[in-house]
Amino acid sequence: MNEAGVVRVSFMPFPDATKETDMDKMQLEKKELKELLTKCWMTHDAMWFYHCLQECGIEKTNKVNRAAVKALATVEITRLKKAAGVERLETFGEFWDFFQFTMATLTGDFMKYSFESKEMNHICGIWHQCFAYEGVKMLGMIDQYECGIMDRVESWFDTLGIKYEVEPKVTRCMMHTEGRCYRDYTFFFGR
Repeated sequence: MNEAGVVRVSFMPFPDATKETDMDKMQLEKKELKELLTKCWMTHDAMWFYHCLQECGIEKTNKVNRAAVKALATVEITRLKKAAGVERLETFGEFWDFFQFTMATLTGDFMKYSFESKEMNHICGIWHQCFAYEGVKMLGMIDQYECGIMDRVESWFDTLGIKYEVEPKVTRCMMHTEGRCYRDYTFFFGR
């Protein structure tokens, strides 16, 4: 601040992207980078949920969270389909391959789940542990929490135009109510 009370602010210039920097020597493997970005995204999701809960209560937070998850899922599956060069998913085999690619691309190793298909037009998903369950339980709201994780997966199916049925049909957290979480999906591909 000078004598007239004026504060001078100087800005650091952006680095010249054409020159090598120490950052160029700091490399992450693709898998490490994906895991880091997924964890950062999930931390953002958890912090958003927590602050919304503090401001709006659990009923409004559930509503907004589930709407946001569905909107995100629509965008991310559309982008991934385009990036992978997938135009159509006409057979269960094509769909199953793309679904596995999607899960491997958009989820992290810390998300303890498995999906398997033992027959055409059927996929079973099992959550061995659930980061959302653990996080919401720490907030003391697990008995009122409405799961957004399956909204994400099912919004992918909806956006892709995939016809399916799911059992069980639940909204609340199965980890809390049953001590386990799973979904059985039946699809209607002709081949």
